[in-house]
Amino acid sequence: MAKKSLIVKCNKDPKFSTRSYNRCRICGRPRGYMRKFDMCRVCFRKLASEGQIPGVTKSSW
Repeated sequence: MAKKSLIVKCNKDPKFSTRSYNRCRICGRPRGYMRKFDMCRVCFRKLASEGQIPGVTKSSW
């Protein structure tokens, strides 16, 4: 239930424009957000490992 309230909170417009901040579109996490992919680092890593994000491959050297 807490996850749903975070997503609703994310979509709501702030009272003042300076109060807006980015949240992960999957889990609602406010920290570790990557603008390019519109998600947090945790969800990005999980989806990239599964091959769900096109153009992203695991690096090895």
